[in-house]
Amino acid sequence: MMNVTETVKQLLIINVLFFIGTLAVGDPAYQMLAMYFPENQAFHGWQIISHMFMHGGFMHIFFNMFALYSFGSALEHFWGGKKFLFFYISCGLGAALLHTGINYYYFNDAVSILGENGFRKSEILQLLNEGKINTQWQAILTPSEYQNFISAFAGKVVGASGAIYGVVVAFAFMFPNAELALMFIPVPIKAKYFVPGLVLIDLYLGVSGQSIFGGSSGIAHFAHVGGALFGFLIMWYWKKNQFNDNRWN
Repeated sequence: MMNVTETVKQLLIINVLFFIGTLAVGDPAYQMLAMYFPENQAFHGWQIISHMFMHGGFMHIFFNMFALYSFGSALEHFWGGKKFLFFYISCGLGAALLHTGINYYYFNDAVSILGENGFRKSEILQLLNEGKINTQWQAILTPSEYQNFISAFAGKVVGASGAIYGVVVAFAFMFPNAELALMFIPVPIKAKYFVPGLVLIDLYLGVSGQSIFGGSSGIAHFAHVGGALFGFLIMWYWKKNQFNDNRWN
């Protein structure tokens, strides 16, 4: 097994320190550092970066950090620290961009429907930022429109998962025939099959709004897809242009 590389080690330490700090501080840490919808008054610019180092629980950070160690160290070994860090942060930002874009669509689609029924956007935002709703909204919007509208505005995003998905895509791009042994699948699967399958599952769950275990999901599936998409686009661009690793030295 490859030893942990320096940049990956620093990212692991930062994530763990954020997690310990969150356990100590509690909800105020999430209020400041998780990423909120930009029209929510709880949103601050630094959340675009800080949310990548926040996690919702032990299993959340464990699986993300295990993936970072397992796949990230291999990439940093070939790329070097600067290039890996650029890629990691870029995928995290790409994940945030797609997730926020989808939320903007859901939110403004509902606002448009409510506007046709006499509700002004300024009044809607004022109520939502006060932590209130108008019960008439539920009579106008379909259940799915209403759920997407409220969750888009009030939901918060935490976790390195978007950046991690980009890292996993890059690993499959560089080592397509590497066999991945997973605890819940009895036979190894080549990366070139496993990773696209994983992204397609997330895309389906994001569109359907379901959890893999049934019921509604609080997982930011489109953030996962966004990280994977940006990871693929960056890898494609680098390969097409024969990007020279010496530029990062």
